[in-house]
Amino acid sequence: MAEIVERNLVPIDKLRWKVDPATLPFSKTTDLEELTDIIGQHRGVEAFRFGMGIDAKGYNIFVTGAADVGTLGMARQLLEKSARKQCTPNDLCYVNNFKIPEEPILLTFEAGKGQTFKKDIEAFLEDIKREIPQLFESQEYINSKNALLEEHDKKTRDFFKGLEERVKEAGFVLVNMQMGQVQRPDIVPVVDGEPTHLLKLEELVNKGRFPKEEYEALQNKYKELKDEIDTIFMDVRRLQKDVKTKSEEVDRLMFMNTAKDLAVGLVAAWKDHEKATKHITDMLENMSEQLDIIKMIGQPQMGPMPGMQLPTINAEAVLHPYGVNLLVDNAESDGPPVIVESFPNYRNLFGSIERAMDRSGLWRTDFQKITAGSFIKANGGFLVINLLDAIAEPGVWQTLKRALKTSELEIQTFDPYSFMASTGIKPESISMDVKVVVLATTQLYHMLKHYDPEVEMIFKVRADFDSSMDNTSDGVTEVCRLVATYAEKRKLKAFSNSAVAALLEHSVRKSGRQEKLSTSFPALGDVMAEANYFAESASSDIVDVKHVQEALDARIYRYGLVEEKIQEMIDRGSIFIDTEGGVVGQINGLAVYSTGDIMFGKPSRITCTTSMGKEGIINIERDAKMSGPTHNKGMLILSGYLRKNFAQSKPLTLAASIAFEQSYGGVDGDSASTTELYALLSSLSQVPIKQSIAVTGSVNQNGEVQPIGGANEKIEGFYTVCRAKGLTGDQGVMIPESNVKDLMLKQEVVDAVTEGKFSIWAVKDVNQGIEILTGMSAGERDADGVYPKNSVYGLVDERLISLAEGLRDFGKGNKDSENNDD
Repeated sequence: MAEIVERNLVPIDKLRWKVDPATLPFSKTTDLEELTDIIGQHRGVEAFRFGMGIDAKGYNIFVTGAADVGTLGMARQLLEKSARKQCTPNDLCYVNNFKIPEEPILLTFEAGKGQTFKKDIEAFLEDIKREIPQLFESQEYINSKNALLEEHDKKTRDFFKGLEERVKEAGFVLVNMQMGQVQRPDIVPVVDGEPTHLLKLEELVNKGRFPKEEYEALQNKYKELKDEIDTIFMDVRRLQKDVKTKSEEVDRLMFMNTAKDLAVGLVAAWKDHEKATKHITDMLENMSEQLDIIKMIGQPQMGPMPGMQLPTINAEAVLHPYGVNLLVDNAESDGPPVIVESFPNYRNLFGSIERAMDRSGLWRTDFQKITAGSFIKANGGFLVINLLDAIAEPGVWQTLKRALKTSELEIQTFDPYSFMASTGIKPESISMDVKVVVLATTQLYHMLKHYDPEVEMIFKVRADFDSSMDNTSDGVTEVCRLVATYAEKRKLKAFSNSAVAALLEHSVRKSGRQEKLSTSFPALGDVMAEANYFAESASSDIVDVKHVQEALDARIYRYGLVEEKIQEMIDRGSIFIDTEGGVVGQINGLAVYSTGDIMFGKPSRITCTTSMGKEGIINIERDAKMSGPTHNKGMLILSGYLRKNFAQSKPLTLAASIAFEQSYGGVDGDSASTTELYALLSSLSQVPIKQSIAVTGSVNQNGEVQPIGGANEKIEGFYTVCRAKGLTGDQGVMIPESNVKDLMLKQEVVDAVTEGKFSIWAVKDVNQGIEILTGMSAGERDADGVYPKNSVYGLVDERLISLAEGLRDFGKGNKDSENNDD
C-alpha cells in the first residue's frame, strides 16, 4: 500500500521553478542597461509593424490582448519610433465662402504654412482697420464727394430754373408734400392771396361761393403744371440715383486701389497657392460690397432717437468674416502625429461646429466656430483609441467606419440629446489619410466581428499580443533589464538580484506554466512600486527579496476577504470538509474561485450513491438547473467510461446520483470529472476513499486524466484547510501528470512537502488515481476479460453484475406475481 501511495509523488524540485540570485549577472538593477525594445511579443510586433508600413486602404490595425499586457504602451512605443521616419502632414484651414456662406471652404497648406497664412491675413486686416477709415476721412475723398454734390446741385438747379416764376404767373405756389418718408413737390392755387387746395375750392364751388369757370381753369392749369413738375421730379430722382451710384463707385474705386496696394505682399506671398489666391480676390471683392459698414469702423453708431449714441462699431466684429480658422496646425510637429484619444466621444474624435446665441435669442454659427477632433488632428498620422470606450459613445463607431471607408470626413455637430442640433453650415469635406489603431481584448474583438462584418474590411491587420513568453535564459535577461528600466523611469530604488529573482518567480507563477514568463509587465511594475513602498517604509537603500514578498503578501491580504470568510466557514464546520479517515462514495474535489482581483482554491465535498435501476448516472446539479454545459459533458463522459470498462458483456443497469454538497452558486467546468468518477467507483465497490487527499483533473472515455487550470491555487487551497485542521503527513492533492509543468507553488507549501507534512501526486490515468485514493490495486482484466476479485474494478464489476441480476430477478418476480393474480 505504501508503494502505491509513493509511486506517483511529484519530486520536490518540480513543485516550484526557482531562480538562484547568484546566477543573475548583476548585484542590483543599476548595473543593467536600459531596455528599449518590446520583449516577448515578436508575433504582435511584426504584425503591428506590417500594419504601419503597408500603404493600402483598409489596413488599419486592431490590437488584441489581455487587459494587463500593456497594449497601449506598446502601441505608443511602436508608433513613435515609426513616425519619426515619415513626413509631417499638411495644415488645414477653413475660410469664409463669400458666395455661399453656408459652405465654408477648406484650404490645405504645407506644415507650418497655415499659421503663416493666418498671420498674413490678420496683418492685412489690421492694415484695413487702420487705413480704410482714414481713407474716407481724407481731403482727397472729401473733394471727390464735394465735386459730385456740386454737380448734382447744379443739375438740380437747372431742372427747377424758371419753374417758380411760371407757377407764380399761373396763380399757383410751390409746396412740399410729405408722402411717407419721401417729400415730393406739389402746387397749390393762390386765392385772395392765400394758398388754397383744389379740394377746398371744389367745396366752395359746390356752395356757390366760387366761380365754377375759374375753378375749372385752375384745375386744367394745375394738371398741366403738375405733369411738368412730376417729370422734373423723376429727372431729379434719376439724377440722385446716378450721383449715389457714382459716389459708391468712387468709394469702391478708392477702396480697391488702397486695398490692392495693402494686399500686394499678401498676393505675392501666396501666388503659387491657387485656392488661397482665389480666396484673397474674393475677400477684396466682398469687402468692396460691404464698404458702408467697413467705413464706420471705430465710428459711433447712431441711436434710434436724435442725439442718442450707441457704442462704436467693433472692428473685430466687422472683419470677423475675413479671418482664417486654423483647424490643424502642424508647425511644431516633427513627423506624422501620434494621437492617443483617451476619451473618444463624438466631439473629441470628429470635432464639431459650435454655436452661440445672439442678442435676439437665435443660435448663430459660422466657419470660425468649426473645431477639429483627434481624428482630424491625426490626419497623415496615427490615431489610437480603445474599442470599449468608442463603441459606448453614440455615433462614434458608425462615423469612424464611414470615414475610413470613404477616406473623407465632413465635420458636423452630433448631439442626440438636443433638439437644437442643427448647425446651419456644411463645411467642405476633408480628405482623410489616418491609420487607426484600435485596442481591445480578444473576446471583445471576436464579439465585434460577429456582430459587425465590416470590421474585416477596414481593419485588415490584427496584432495579437500574447500574455506570456518563453522562459529561456535570454528571456530572463530581458525581463531583468525591463525591471531595471522600470525602476529608473519610475524613480524607484534599485532592486537587488534576489528581489529580481523573486519578481521572475512571480512572473512564472502569473503565466501559469514553468516554461513561460508572464508578459503582464504593467502588473509587474505595480508589484515593483509596492515593493519600493515597503523598502522606503523600512528605510532601506535597496529593494530586497523581503520587500517583494511583503508586497505580494500584502496584495493577497488586501483582496483576500472572501477567501478568509470561506476558510472561516470550513474551520467552524459550517462547510463540511474531512481531512482524515476514509468514506465510501465521498471525496474532496477542488475548485477555483475568482473575485476579479484574486484567484484562490478551496475544496468541496462530492458524494455519490448507487442503487438498482435504469436511470444511469444522475447529475443532481443539472436536474437542479445549477450545472453548466461543460460540467454536463463531463458527467456524460463518465457513462462512456463505465460502458467501455464494465458493460462489454452485460448491460449497464444502475442508478447513481452525484452531487456537489453545499454548492449553491452553480457548477461548470470538467475539472471535477475524475473526482466524480472516483466517488462513483468507490460507491460501487464499497471501498472507502481517503479524505486526506483532494483531487482535481478531467477524464476522457478512455480513463486518461487530462490537464486542468488553476492547479497552484487548488493545491494551496487544500493545504490551507489541512493546515488549519492540523497537518498529519498523510494529506495531499492529486493532480494530472500533465499539470506538473504548471506548478509554481508558494514556498510555504513546498516547505511542507519537503518536511513530509504534505504531498503532491501526479497521475496519468484513473487506474493510478483510484489506487492512491483507496490503497488497493485497480485491477486489470485477464485473458477472459475478468477483473481480479480483490481489486477495485473487480468489486465494481461484481456489484454491477449483482445490480443487473437483481433488476432482472425483481422484474421477473413482478411478472410472476401478476400471472398468479390473473
